[in-house]
Amino acid sequence: MNKMQQMKDLYKLQKQAKQIKKKLQNIHIEAEEEGVKITINGEQEVVKVEISEDAIKDKNKLEASILNALKKGLKKSQEVAAVNMKDVMDQMGMNLPGMG
Repeated sequence: MNKMQQMKDLYKLQKQAKQIKKKLQNIHIEAEEEGVKITINGEQEVVKVEISEDAIKDKNKLEASILNALKKGLKKSQEVAAVNMKDVMDQMGMNLPGMG
């Protein structure tokens, strides 16, 4: 493969990656844990936190619920990102463990 074709292919892959990144920013994943609901986008950014009145009553339980909801949401977000990025990674010859 000549250098010109490699550059064209790289540009195409970069463009696809940018499109996927934009798509991931608009995907919202919710995770709930005992009165706490966390919304995370496909880029692993927390976009919303909701806490019920009942959850506020017990500080230790609330802290644990927030932590567990965040863990669940981040894990789901990572899975969504991996699925969406798989094709680009495959095209780049970067079959990373856990991506397929």
